[in-house]
Amino acid sequence: MRRKIQKSMLLILSGALLISYLLLTVVVYQQTLNIMEGELAQEAEYIKAAVEISGKYYLEDMDNVRKDTRVTLIAENGNVLYDSGDDAQTLENHASRREVEQAAAFGSGKDVRLSDTVGKEMFYYAIKMKDSSILRVSKTMDTVWRTALNVLPYMIGIGLIMGILSWILARHQVARLIRPINTLDLEKPLENDVYEELSPLLERIDRQNKEKDKIEQMRREFSANVSHELKTPLTSISGYAEIMMNGLVRPEDMQGFSERIYHEASRMITLVGDIIKLSKLDEGSIELEKEEVDLYALAREVVSRLAPQAEKKKVRIEVSGEHVTFRGIRQIVDEMIYNICENAIKYNVEGGTVSIWAGNTLRGRLVSVRDTGIGIPEEHQERIFERFYRVDKSHSRDTGGTGLGLSIVKHGALLHEVDIQVESKVGVGTKMELNFH
Repeated sequence: MRRKIQKSMLLILSGALLISYLLLTVVVYQQTLNIMEGELAQEAEYIKAAVEISGKYYLEDMDNVRKDTRVTLIAENGNVLYDSGDDAQTLENHASRREVEQAAAFGSGKDVRLSDTVGKEMFYYAIKMKDSSILRVSKTMDTVWRTALNVLPYMIGIGLIMGILSWILARHQVARLIRPINTLDLEKPLENDVYEELSPLLERIDRQNKEKDKIEQMRREFSANVSHELKTPLTSISGYAEIMMNGLVRPEDMQGFSERIYHEASRMITLVGDIIKLSKLDEGSIELEKEEVDLYALAREVVSRLAPQAEKKKVRIEVSGEHVTFRGIRQIVDEMIYNICENAIKYNVEGGTVSIWAGNTLRGRLVSVRDTGIGIPEEHQERIFERFYRVDKSHSRDTGGTGLGLSIVKHGALLHEVDIQVESKVGVGTKMELNFH
C-alpha cells in the first residue's frame, strides 16, 4: 500500500511538473517573442529613418556594428537591393515572403520561419519605405529557445526536491493511515474510532461476526441435540438388551422387547439418514442431476407412500390440481413434499384431513399442503425450520419425528430457489406452500 501511494504521488508530481514546464515554456516563448517584436519594430523604424536621410550607404556603413540583427532592403518588385548577411545578387526574389507582402499591403508585416539562407528559425519584421521599397530586419529565435532551456535545470531541481518531499510525506501519511487499521478490534468492529470510509467494511465485519456467532451457536445446539437424540434410543436399546441378556425377560414378553429394540433402532437409523441428508445439502455435495419433475404426479406418489401412516392415524388425504413440471433434483423435491405431508399427518387430529394441491398459479408453480391439525403458535412459526426445534417436545417425541424434516425442506428450497409460505392457527390447522419459480 505504501509503495502504491508513493508511486501515485510521484506520478502525479511528475505529470504536474511536466505540464507546468510546458506551460511555462509557452509563456516564456510568447513573452520573449513579444519583446523581440517590439525591439525589431523599434530598430526597423530607426534604420528606416536613417536610410531615408542618408540612403542605403548607411546600411553598408553599419555592417560592422550590427551583430545579431540581419537587415535586408527589398525593392518594390521583390529584388533584394541589400542584405547584411549575404550578397544581395545571389538571393532570390523576396516578393512572395509573407512579411514582405504584409508590409507592401499594410505598411508593416512579420513572420516566424526557418530561413533557407541561414538555416535557423528566424523572426522577420518588415516595414514599408517612402519609395515603396521594403526594409526588413530579422533575428534568430535561438534566444527564445535558450531561455526555455535555461528554465529546465531549475524545473529538474524543483522536481527532485518535490519528489523527495513527496516520498517522505507519503511514507509518513501511509504510516498514519495504516496505524489505526492495524489496531482494529475485529471482535467489536463498530467500537473502533476509525475513518468514515471504513464504516461499510466494519459494518460488514460486524454482520459476519454475528452470523458466525449464530452459526456457532446453532452448531453447538445441533451437536447437543444430535448427542441427545442418539443417546435416547441407544440407552433404550442397551437397557432392553441387558435385560434380555440377563434372562430377566419372560418368554411371552420377548417379542415386545424385540419390537421396542427394533423401533428404537429404526428411529436412530432415520435420524442418522436425515443428518446425512442435511450435511450434503449444507456442503452442496448433491451430485444428482436436475430433471423435469411432474409436481402433481410426485404429490400422488408421496400420498400413496404415506397412506398406511394416514390410515393408522385415521386421517383422510386428498390430492387435486393439475400436471405441472419443474426442473429440479427429483429426490430432494420428493423429500420436501414428503416431509411436509408427513408432518401434516403426524400433527393432525384423529379423523382430520390433509389436502394437497399442485398446479400453476399467477405466482408460478405451486404445491400447497393444508391440514386440520393442532396448528402452530405464531411465536414459533419463525423457528420451525431450525434443526431439532420442537414446538411441543413431549408431543413430538410421541410422533417419532427426528426434528430435522422441516430443516431438510428449508435447505431443499434454498437449493432450488423455492419460496416457502406458512399460515397456521392453533386448533384450526396449518397451510404450507412451496412456490416453484
